[in-house]
Amino acid sequence: MQCLVIGAGVVGLAIARALAARGHDVIVSETEGAIGTGVSSRNSEVIHAGLYYPTGSLRARHCVEGRRRLYAFCESHGVAHARCGKLVVATNDDEGAKIAAIHAQGLANGVEGLHLLDGGAARALEPNLACTGALLSEETGIVDSHGLMLALRGDLEEGGGMIAFHTPVEGLSRRAGGWVARFGGASPGEMDCAAVVNAASLGAQAIAARTEGYPTGRVPPLVLAKGHYFGCTGRPAFRHLIYPAPVDGGLGTHLTLDLAGRMRFGPDVEWIDRIDYAVDPGRSAVFYESIRRYWPGLPDGALVPDYAGIRPKLVGRGQAAVDFRIDGPAEHGLAGLVQLFGIESPGLTSCLSLAEDVADRLDA
Repeated sequence: MQCLVIGAGVVGLAIARALAARGHDVIVSETEGAIGTGVSSRNSEVIHAGLYYPTGSLRARHCVEGRRRLYAFCESHGVAHARCGKLVVATNDDEGAKIAAIHAQGLANGVEGLHLLDGGAARALEPNLACTGALLSEETGIVDSHGLMLALRGDLEEGGGMIAFHTPVEGLSRRAGGWVARFGGASPGEMDCAAVVNAASLGAQAIAARTEGYPTGRVPPLVLAKGHYFGCTGRPAFRHLIYPAPVDGGLGTHLTLDLAGRMRFGPDVEWIDRIDYAVDPGRSAVFYESIRRYWPGLPDGALVPDYAGIRPKLVGRGQAAVDFRIDGPAEHGLAGLVQLFGIESPGLTSCLSLAEDVADRLDA
């Protein structure tokens, strides 16, 4: 079966790899000139354990299964990663109740290695931490996201698949036995294919709106949530990732580590109406205030602007978080078409599990 996957981010590459491994002929169309230039390269690079998501949701199922698959994949493919663990910290009684609820949710989701700690036990692990209690997640880790995408691309190409760069999809039309994709760019053209997967992330809704026969009422809104990151100068003060109790729109201004041990903080949440990756140095004032709630020893002048990412959310400010949206033939009635919407965190962690889900929907 000739398959077109739209988008060469981590999810698109994982899906293309899974389809090629099943013997399908796969082409990935990518608007940019390299893999993973958007959401996939502008995140915390965290391997999430699966704590936060409602039991039975796509997020919960794919995060837990995807995390297990991802660690195994990194081991077998030599992708740099570290199972460093994280502490979700409480600084008052209300936040203590929040992390107790997260602990219960994680257990319900089948997450391994969870331990509720009092403040003393948490500070024994991280002496620079200020908290009244914490949830230790041993299975949380970090990964070299670009190395992961290179490994996925390698498997795809070894399986006979290929990536067409600078090849934006301008529309999809139905044809007996499949689809016709219309491409723009420097070399416009068309391609016949039996199946199409729209994994275009921030561009997914625009492509869905240009898909012949796809009900316009099924195209969800695209809500842009920008997250800024700040690096931290000086020697690392922590060995674990440190997360505060969650906030509206995200998981709070958390401390992550890269594989060299360098500390960085973010993301915050800024609701925006256009794509913009600039980092305003003035936002550091809010970062200092937030971080010092759990790390009062953060020195003045230690934060430096790093980068920003944009999450493709389906709901906006003040609205309850919603699940991943995977719209396949069983949902919309069009054979050989899967549309993915709202694949934000934990999309990177979930990519290998999501890939098998999408491949199953097309092979059904």
